Amino acid sequence: MNYYSTKFEITEDNNLKSFFKNDNAEISPIQNAIWRARTSKYTATFYKTGKLLIQGSDVSEIAKRLEMYTGKENKPIPSQNTENNSSVVNLPTKHIGTDESGKGDFFGPLVIAAVLVTEDTADLLIKAGIKDCKKIEDKNINKLAAVIKNNCVFSVVTINPPKYNELYSKLKNLNLLLAWGHARAIENVLEKEECECALSDKFGDEKLIKNALLKKGKSIRLEQRCKAESDIAVAAASILAREQFLSGIKEISSKYNTDIPKGCSTNVMETAKAIAAKYTKDELKNIAKTHFKTYSQI
Repeated sequence: MNYYSTKFEITEDNNLKSFFKNDNAEISPIQNAIWRARTSKYTATFYKTGKLLIQGSDVSEIAKRLEMYTGKENKPIPSQNTENNSSVVNLPTKHIGTDESGKGDFFGPLVIAAVLVTEDTADLLIKAGIKDCKKIEDKNINKLAAVIKNNCVFSVVTINPPKYNELYSKLKNLNLLLAWGHARAIENVLEKEECECALSDKFGDEKLIKNALLKKGKSIRLEQRCKAESDIAVAAASILAREQFLSGIKEISSKYNTDIPKGCSTNVMETAKAIAAKYTKDELKNIAKTHFKTYSQI
């Protein structure tokens, strides 16, 4: 199990602390909760509501020991069902997740989204079936995106092809462009609500996003990890980014009265050639990423 929770009386505070101290956990105060106990294997957070939430790559063993210690049956929270969910270890329940969509697609925008989850919304999103957008059919993205937007603080940064091509011509590096987008999305969320921690999927040098953050973002604890989509906040961000990317593809399809394919397949090449022949090659600068080989091959 990746998540485990139960409720206690606030008066059991010291008893619970003793349990985690005996497990060599480091206990410290935390914003929006009473305390947090942390080891290399799990993070346990005790909230003012009496809720105790344990998160980790596998919390089954510590949950069983807690049950024996307290004589209280614990309630498992539905797992995100991923092979590697280590990204939740040592993250506070309240944190921001970021992800992008469209970086490998010739047509359409690059979209970066950020979503803030809390104790309550993390449970809600998991139960609603939120997971990495790559594991969700595109036809179901809008419905899940609505759940996220109705319950979470979020930001979506859309870099349409004209702006994308302008920025790329200056930066000459996709990772720098991604870092700029992730940083803007994080800053936008922090403008709405304070948060101590943010997580993104790892790409390039970890300093890239940190260097792109502005005043508010400079104080945040920022982490980048492989397979970060296993984290519920990052998974939610992937869905919002995918929704906006699909919306961009739909707009282009409507404008040119043709089905615009995703990715970089042979079909993409043929569609690009048809649009360039009907209009001009320069027309592609308005709807596609021109540093892709597809553009130079036409």
